[in-house]
Order: sequence, then structure tokens, then C-alpha cells
Amino acid sequence: MSRYLIILNRRTLIAILISTLIPFACYKLGVNYNIDLTLISIAIIFPLVFTIRGAFRRREKALEHLSLFRASLKTVENIISSSKLELEEINDGIELIHKSNKGLFEFLVNSKESAKIHDENMQELFEFLKSKKSVLGGTLQKAIRFLKDTIDSADNLIGIHNHRTPISLKAYCLIFIYIFPLIYTPTIINKIGVENPVWLTYFIVVLSEFILISLYNIQDQMEYPFDKEGLDDIDLDLFKLTRK
Repeated sequence: MSRYLIILNRRTLIAILISTLIPFACYKLGVNYNIDLTLISIAIIFPLVFTIRGAFRRREKALEHLSLFRASLKTVENIISSSKLELEEINDGIELIHKSNKGLFEFLVNSKESAKIHDENMQELFEFLKSKKSVLGGTLQKAIRFLKDTIDSADNLIGIHNHRTPISLKAYCLIFIYIFPLIYTPTIINKIGVENPVWLTYFIVVLSEFILISLYNIQDQMEYPFDKEGLDDIDLDLFKLTRK
């Protein structure tokens, strides 16, 4: 149950507080009017849907690149394992491969981690392969080609990790969600009528605001799918070379 409550945060509290205070002020001051709420759909719904779709695409792209990263790195591991290298050299190569796998995932999970460690791990693996050219022979080129796919997919994942949905669009969307009750409440009072129960207005405004801020929170969590906090986050354990 706690996982489903993860969409509730400080923004939710602020939104609920605003959507409670605005109806109180409107009833107190006698403010009500009737306007076309199409303005709301243009100002909030359209950018919110756009950012949610963008975050979903980023998650799907991340899955594709994770699959390619694991597959190509696993192929390099198989090439080394089946080579004519000494057993100790094979173990050293496999250790470097697992180190590269672990290094990238640690970077993705920790938003403050530097990609420099990952780059150093990949360079170390490349230097190992190059140093075994005399033994690997023609298979070295195959290994390097798959290593190139590994680096390519890893760089795409780093890009997804570092570059999110445009901040200006998200800020614009959040501001309009916060001022939504100010525009929406007088219209609801006008449509319901001041003679009807006050709690009905509170219910409609609070529910509408809660839906909007919850969708915003879902989008915010989905666009960073590696931290293992949201319901839709990617399980990185499934893309480790040694799956549990």
C-alpha cells in the first residue's frame, strides 16, 4: 500500500491547502462567475499530457538501451570465456565486464554519481582486450564491435539520466495547477448555486486539484525511472549480467 502513496508529497499538501482556502475565501467574499473552462484545458491539461507522454517515451527508450547494453556486454563476456586466454586472464576479463555493468547501474541509481567512473571502467575493459590481441586474433574485432554497442547504449542511458523533460514547461504546468482553484472555484459555485451545500463545492475543487497534482507527481517520478521509488520504475536487477 505504501508504494501507492508515493505520489503524495509536499506538492500534494500545498495543492490541497490551496484548494481548501480558495473556496472558503470565495464564499466569504461572495465571488462567483461563469466562464468557459476551455482555458483550463489549454493551460494545464495539454502541457501535462505532453510531459507525461514524453516521460513515458523516455522510460521505453531506457528499456531498449538497457537491453542492448546487457546483450552486447554479455556477448563480450562470451567471447572472452570461449577464447584461448589463460584461465586467470579470462577471470580478469570477466571481472572487468561485471565491474563495467555495476558501475553504470550505480551511476543511474545515484543522481549525484559521476559518469567518470563508468568511462574509466569501459576504458579499462578496452585496454584489456587490446592487450590480448595476439591471443584473441580475429575475435578481437568482434569483441570491440560489441563493446562499441555497449558504449553507445550506455551513453544513451547517461543522456536519459541527465536530461529530463524541459524544466520551463514543468514549472509552467505546476504554477497553473496551483492557481487552478482560483479560476475554477467561482465557476463551480455559480454552476452549483450558493443555496446548495457548501461541502459539495469543496469536494469538487479538492478532488479536481488532487487529480491534477497527482498526475504531475506521476510524470515527475516516471521521467527518472532508475531510482526505484516510483511504481513504474525500471528494475535494473533484470539487466545485470548475473540475474537473480
